[in-house]
Amino acid sequence: MRIVVHGQQAFGKAVLEALLERGENIVGVYCAPDKEGRPMDPLKEFALSKGFEVHQPKSWKDPDVWAQLRSLEPDLCVMAYVTLFVPQDALDVPKQGTIQYHPSLLPEHRGPSSINWPIIMGKKKTGLTIFWPDEGLDEGPVLLQKEVEIGENDTLGTLYFNHLFPMGVAAMLEGVDLVKAGKASKIDQDHSKATYESWCKKSDARIDWSKPVGAVHNLIRGTNPQPGAWTTSKGAELQIFDSVKQSGEGGAPGEIMAVSDEGISVAAAGGWMLVKRVRPAGGKKLDAAGFAAESGLKAGDQFE
Repeated sequence: MRIVVHGQQAFGKAVLEALLERGENIVGVYCAPDKEGRPMDPLKEFALSKGFEVHQPKSWKDPDVWAQLRSLEPDLCVMAYVTLFVPQDALDVPKQGTIQYHPSLLPEHRGPSSINWPIIMGKKKTGLTIFWPDEGLDEGPVLLQKEVEIGENDTLGTLYFNHLFPMGVAAMLEGVDLVKAGKASKIDQDHSKATYESWCKKSDARIDWSKPVGAVHNLIRGTNPQPGAWTTSKGAELQIFDSVKQSGEGGAPGEIMAVSDEGISVAAAGGWMLVKRVRPAGGKKLDAAGFAAESGLKAGDQFE
């Protein structure tokens, strides 16, 4: 089978590497255009090291791009972490179509921040989907799905790198196997159950200390490391990363209850958060106790 890999970043590299390791016939590699001042995409760097020509179209709406893809005579396109819109004319070029990875249990959490939102919403389960993309946003038929539990203290980072990343690479290989074996199904999504959330942005990540402590906990871990939950301390922005939820009687919302070697205890409804690591505006990440010492933060002060 002649396979084209279309992706970017570490996940795209890992998928290409895994396919090559088991001897698949890779006939083309595509990734996003270079960004000025940014390091080379890991997928591109790896592909070039293996002797591949890397194609980086600025837009997939150009018929010349479809013609170039057609010249490779692909049987299957494997899309691993793709951010550019790909029209149906391009998706249909491979003889057996195109499969794509999405880190949620479609039709839930369509959109670009599909790992953040289940954590922020306090869900106990998420997963990944390998599906047949169409021109809708994550709307194509499902090939296979894998579930994963969201631990009480899982963050965006731990959920992705410990679970959805390695599971996703394995699932893409499983999808290729199903196609090669002629056993690939196309199960329509139940669009009536679809949810869509856009990018999780900085404006979504501001902490409201008047909310229940569980909701504050979910926001902090669901935005760690990106975009980073934040509050203000003495009028300056402060990002909060590592923290532990505590139950019991607290103070007024956002009140600093205590500062210790363990961190900063901040009150929320129904409890408080023990904040362990922060990043002040324009600075680097540091332990919360060290930040408190440097900034003069003390019990009775307020996060807003």
